[in-house]
Parts: sequence; structure tokens; C-alpha cells
Amino acid sequence: MNESNYILFFWGALGAFNGLVLAVYLLFFSRKKNPPNLFLGFLLLMLSVHIGRSVLLYFDHDLPAIYLQIGLSACFLIGPCLFFFVKSTLEQPATIPRAWQWHMGALLAGVIVAVVLLADTIGPTMCNKYVARGVYTAWSMYIIAAAVQLKDVFIKLFTDRKNLKPVEKWLLTIFFANAVIFLAFLGALPVGRLFNICFSGALIFSFVLYSIIFVLLYKKDTAYLFAPSPVKYQHKKVDHTEAAVLLQKLEQEIVSKAIFKNTELTVSELAKAINLSSHQLSQLLNDNQGQNFTSYINQYRIHEACKMIAANHPFSLEAIGYEVGFNSKSTFYAAFKKITGTTPFAYKESLVKASVS
Repeated sequence: MNESNYILFFWGALGAFNGLVLAVYLLFFSRKKNPPNLFLGFLLLMLSVHIGRSVLLYFDHDLPAIYLQIGLSACFLIGPCLFFFVKSTLEQPATIPRAWQWHMGALLAGVIVAVVLLADTIGPTMCNKYVARGVYTAWSMYIIAAAVQLKDVFIKLFTDRKNLKPVEKWLLTIFFANAVIFLAFLGALPVGRLFNICFSGALIFSFVLYSIIFVLLYKKDTAYLFAPSPVKYQHKKVDHTEAAVLLQKLEQEIVSKAIFKNTELTVSELAKAINLSSHQLSQLLNDNQGQNFTSYINQYRIHEACKMIAANHPFSLEAIGYEVGFNSKSTFYAAFKKITGTTPFAYKESLVKASVS
């Protein structure tokens, strides 16, 4: 390779590598594992694998068929990941619905079966001539499906652009970036243009990825990046119906993950779990529960402590306090007395007396 080729290889490969790193972070290390983040992680993972394959193919035209098959398998899943990323961002489900899981599972199973059964029969020519066309057809269908999901955002883009929300801008950015990458790779299908245009898709991906990362680092507040609704609560009281929905989501988050046991839990950390700001969560609790953050979390901790005491848990009372999330004996005893009207020892004694009688 000459010097310019080394630069191209480095730029394309670095984009694929960093996309892979960001995907791994979103999937495994990000604290906020909500559906939009997970599908964005899967989308970046599939794109990075496909882009990596294209970079290798550009500099090694005799790449073994297995790499082509892996790249096309990842390419087949890019469209579904984009579609469900858009859908989950707009609908904001608390968890990935079962129907979506079955949909993605069926696609993944189909890809695995196809690779295993056809690994020794599909060569580079057949991959480019037949399989790739089917893969890109599927990708285009999911892009169209994602566009349908975004129809209201597109209308707003052309009629009321100034009032586009941050999340809508990012959805459009990611959608159009995928569309451009798709068109670049689609142009690689005609014979004779494969390698150059394939690699142009890799360069576009790298450029878009670094542009997005730069903007994310530049912005001071990215809490609402993939959450369309919370901002409207910033300067007014949440109405009763919406407050009930948010409180139910909050309770589900606390109970299902037992996050109240985290002695270092903060209001901002809990707020992020339901896509609110710290101020909004505090306002929600004050207006609708008549409690501050500490009192609200302590009630879950004391409830769990009462369950452990009633179950005759072998831990000491002090150890139970630490187990449910308190960081000292004194705060545990004070909170227990405030919520139950008695001390942990007296509560345990009353249970013993009740069982004897």
C-alpha cells in the first residue's frame, strides 16, 4: 500500500473500531440500558462489523468467503436495528416488548442458519450477485419502515423546523446517516465498482460517527437525547394522569432492579432511569407524593427491612440496615422509627410475641 492507502485504511478501520467500542459500551457498560440505547448499540455493532468487512475487502480483494458472509449477515440486521431504534425512541417502552424480541430473534436465527448451511457453498461472486441483493432489499424495506415511523417528524422538519425537539433532530441525523451509508453500499453492487464504493461507505460511516461524537462531547446536557417527552415538565406541575404513569414507571424501576439497596444512589441517577432531570423528579415527588427523594427511597428500604425481619433473617438488625441500603446504623434506626413508629428491635419483639400468642 502507498501512503494515501495507509491513511484511508487507518481512517476507515478506526471508524469501525470506535463504532464497535461505542456499541459495546451501550450494550454492556452504560447504566441506562433502556430500549433506545440497546437498539442503538446493536445498530452500531452491526454497522461496525459490516464496515470492518468493507475496509478489509477494499485492501484484500481475495478475502475469504467467511468474512463476506459475516459482513452480509451484519448488514442484514442493520435495517431492523434502525427500525426498532426509531420505534423505541418514539414510543419509549420501559422494556423491549416481547413481540420485538421475537422479531429480532427470528431474524438472528435465520442469519445463523443461513451462514451454517451455506458456509461452504457461497463464494464471493454469489455473495455479490445474489445474496447481497437480497440483503440490501431487506435493508431498504426497513429504512422505509423507519421513515414511516418518522413521518410526523419529517412533516415538522419542512413545516415547523424551529420547534424540532433535540431527540427529533438526532433521530433525523441517525436516519439520514444510515440512508447515505446504505446508498453508498448499494452503489457497490454493479460489477467493477465494488471496492471503491464499498470503501466510500466506510469513510462516510467514520465521518458521521466522529461528527456525532464531537457534538455529544460539545453538548453539556445529553440526558434527553433519546427521550422525547420529559422537557415539557420543566416549568409546570405534571398533571395527575401523567404523574401516575411516571410514578408507576419509577416504582417498576426501583422494585425490579432493587436499586434502593445502592447506598450511593442519587436523585440524578434515579431521574436518568426514567428520563427526567433531577429537578423534575424532585418536583414530581414533592407535588404528588409529598416527599423528598430521601424519604421516598427510605420507604422502600424500610419495607424491605421489615420483610427481612419478619422472615427471621439470620442477619443482625444493623446488618439488615446495611443490606437494604443505609450507610449507617443511626440513619437506619432513625428512618425505621420515622416510617413505622417504632424501632427495629421493638418491631422484631412484637413479631415474636405475636407468633407466640
